[in-house]
Amino acid sequence: MIKNIISGITAYFGAFTLISKLKLWKYFAIPMAISAITAIIIIGSAYGLSDNIGNFISKIWVWDWGKDTFSTISNFIGGLIILVIGLILFKHIIMALSAPFMSPVSEKIEAHFNGSSTHAHRNTSFGQQLWRGIKINGRNLTLELLITLPILLLKFIPVVNIFSTALLFLVQAYYAGFGNLDYTLERHFTYRESIQFVRKNRGLAIGNGIIFILFLLVPVIGVILVLPLSVTAASSETVKILQSKKH
Repeated sequence: MIKNIISGITAYFGAFTLISKLKLWKYFAIPMAISAITAIIIIGSAYGLSDNIGNFISKIWVWDWGKDTFSTISNFIGGLIILVIGLILFKHIIMALSAPFMSPVSEKIEAHFNGSSTHAHRNTSFGQQLWRGIKINGRNLTLELLITLPILLLKFIPVVNIFSTALLFLVQAYYAGFGNLDYTLERHFTYRESIQFVRKNRGLAIGNGIIFILFLLVPVIGVILVLPLSVTAASSETVKILQSKKH
């Protein structure tokens, strides 16, 4: 598991060079635009909703003593909830809508590592790739929200909230990496087979997702470059695993 996490992280080191070598930047134009537009919409919505959620949470405290302190904490929690849910929505939206554009990238990377442009895989159309992306990310979005909401409640418990932050980060990372791995897996496996593959290689998904989430914390540049680098890194490592299983 730890070894796979490290592999998922270190794969990013050669991603930029590989994109340039295979001349893949042109494939990322539309996904980059999708990322930028989605980020603007979510950030705008988060800015407007954070105070409302904070005020709603503060109403739970009906006593006068400690009300100001609880209100301050509530505003912080409200902002955190919006940030976390915003990140979750952002990554699943861009990964789902970018699926048809990322599949050719993954395929070229696979051809590069296989040393051939011809290899056996499932032939899928633009529409099928888009539906697959929506289906996978819709599933992951639902599961991630179900896991995340209870973790956010732990934020109200002192000391425990420190560990909940790390757990929240790993959950976000896992599902981000899941989506990136599937751009390669969709050519080789069915929907259910892909889920099984990621479960067996969850370390790789987490490692890839860790850098994905960290990229999103970098203003502007991170949002634009997150898909190109994360998809390239994920495709490279996924192809290596698929090759090893053939031998």
